[in-house]
Amino acid sequence: MKINYKIQDKFDYWIFIPILILLLMGLIAIFSSTYNHPTAAGNFNRQAFWVGTSLWVMFFIFMLPARTFRLLAIPTYIFSILLLLSVLAIGKTVYGARSWLDFGFIGFQPSEFAKIGTILALAYWLTDKRCDINNYRHLFIAISIGAIPMILILLEPDLGTAIVFAVITLLMIFWSGISLFGLFIVITPPITIFASLFGTTSLLAVLIIIIIILFYFKRNLFTNATVLGVNIAAGFIFDILFKFLKPHQQNRILSFIDPSADPLGSGYNALQAKVAIGSGGFFGKGFLGGNQTQLRFIPEQWTDFIYCVIGEEFGFLGSSLVLLLFSIFLLRIMNLSSIAGNEYGNITVIGILTLFFVHFSINIGMNLGVTPVIGIPLPFLSYGGSSLLVNMILVGMILNIYRNRRHHV
Repeated sequence: MKINYKIQDKFDYWIFIPILILLLMGLIAIFSSTYNHPTAAGNFNRQAFWVGTSLWVMFFIFMLPARTFRLLAIPTYIFSILLLLSVLAIGKTVYGARSWLDFGFIGFQPSEFAKIGTILALAYWLTDKRCDINNYRHLFIAISIGAIPMILILLEPDLGTAIVFAVITLLMIFWSGISLFGLFIVITPPITIFASLFGTTSLLAVLIIIIIILFYFKRNLFTNATVLGVNIAAGFIFDILFKFLKPHQQNRILSFIDPSADPLGSGYNALQAKVAIGSGGFFGKGFLGGNQTQLRFIPEQWTDFIYCVIGEEFGFLGSSLVLLLFSIFLLRIMNLSSIAGNEYGNITVIGILTLFFVHFSINIGMNLGVTPVIGIPLPFLSYGGSSLLVNMILVGMILNIYRNRRHHV
């Protein structure tokens, strides 16, 4: 009993075991989704290799000294920015985005590695003794740390990953203790941009609400005019940014507003995914028994739409198990944020929690047709070596913070 207690005191099984089960479920779903797809026959073996490799990397990260992540924060961030610049210059174009660095024997997405660098660098600045997050200059620095990689990723262009960076930045800034007015300044431009998706009426309604809230804060005229001006610019700048997106990305946004408007084009995957999940019933059609999966109704189902493979072949029970495992995992990370032992660990955990939650919620939403199809993989289940390796590094960081939670560094 004492030995088990000591192990549990250093290693959080409630984080590791759900991840291990999700990895196994991902391998099963990838095998099924590629079973009748000759061009993807090697995907299962490649994913199995990356599962094994990423588990070793996770344990290596877990064993690192407590101060490692803070010491490596700035170098990791700078290196990730250099990689993002490199991919814009010499990157390989995949699915309309120049987002891959290909070295022949191996390729990877720098945007995945940049998630680690951005979380570490933001945590570094937000917990620096010089930083007062309610000082506008310091707030600008924090926003810039997240905005630089986000802008570079938008230039690829990769809208989905850029959204992940935006949410991570906002949540980490919020958790660092920003004032209510500071939070209002940070979150209103994204809300205004989102409202502009649904037309002029929605945009005007949001701007009127912003004006009312500005009166509530009772700031000076210059501050109020600046905040309102930024939001007006954000609302109208979307039309400009929209023109820079690739046609397939524009169609994804339009299909989010109305998926049925183009059922054979941009809305096809979302509609077929709902059919697959709905047809699975309570118990599912059985392993390798899904019509949508085996007849290849959804292109490259082993990536962003892996969840509907589980929904069709393992039914409500399989789908619910995925949700339960993610819930345990995310709730355990949330609990760790309150016992991390130091402010840097606390903010880092929140950044990692945000990343996993955004990927999880948007991907499941894509499969259910309630969020736009923006190319967000489901952590631990979707096919992809780069994303899996980065996700397991992040899990290793969480477990490391848990192991060192009593060390005040």
